[in-house]
Amino acid sequence: MSNKNSYKAILFMLVSTLSLSMTGLMTKYLSANVEIGNLVLLRFFLPSLLLILVLALTKIRLPPKDMRKLLLIRALNVGASQLCFIYALENLSLVESVVLFGTGPIFMTLLERVMFKISIKTSTLISILLTFSGVILLAGQSSGFSFKPEIFIGLLAGLFNAGSQLSLHKASKGSMSSTENNAWTFLYAGLFLLPIITLLNIGGQVELVLLPHWGWLPIATFLIMAMTVITTQAMRYKAYQLADNSSQLAPLIYTNLVFSAILQFTLFETQFTRYQILGLVVIVIANIICTILPMLKQKKRVLVIPANSRPNAAIS
Repeated sequence: MSNKNSYKAILFMLVSTLSLSMTGLMTKYLSANVEIGNLVLLRFFLPSLLLILVLALTKIRLPPKDMRKLLLIRALNVGASQLCFIYALENLSLVESVVLFGTGPIFMTLLERVMFKISIKTSTLISILLTFSGVILLAGQSSGFSFKPEIFIGLLAGLFNAGSQLSLHKASKGSMSSTENNAWTFLYAGLFLLPIITLLNIGGQVELVLLPHWGWLPIATFLIMAMTVITTQAMRYKAYQLADNSSQLAPLIYTNLVFSAILQFTLFETQFTRYQILGLVVIVIANIICTILPMLKQKKRVLVIPANSRPNAAIS
């Protein structure tokens, strides 16, 4: 990946994580007003509907045969990740659930190594481990994490999240646009979760037809959330298009926690402990190690031209 593409990929990824943190804030508000089953399904169906409407106004087509399997794999991973995360939230503390879901980038690196034989840079591995340590510090409760059987389900949420990111990176190299890719993926994921949430009655009865009766503020929040979900995936799609492999950008996924903490502190005047502040600092430093420093070294190598490589003077 060239130096110019590296800057672009980082910028796209940061916009993606910022948008994801805004989605989290709106989800937190909606979870207090809407049953979780409805909330999860609308997080998939509403963005899918908006994207399909855009495609209908331009040029809509069914997914090509060579992309259908990949889209289905991504949809299953996205849906399963959300399902496991919901289960973790209902059976574990918020601290445990967030930390376990945050194992996604670590699984991404390991899966790429095992499945695709992609070599892992030492700086990438160090930064991922450091950022995960920062996540634990950011949780702010050293005694809030304890081993339970349900922790395995929480780890599955991180594993499926990694699978969705890897499949997104591969899909970004395919023949479909970002709009097409996300429209069909969200639709498939919603259809995958609909019978499961309905049969298991997860988070309350599914009654999507009651959307018009929820009031204008929840509906407006849902629409804004749909736009941030679309922005998150569209920007991440562009970032992965520029990256050679998803591990290069994996540590940047953790910046979502940094943005969330900043928004939480700004909007809700939340007070952070020194351990949480240290966690934020560790995450920022780790991402600088993985992204900024390699680009600076690459730029320095380009600027330094060996003397024996200079063109000979013209002989008169």
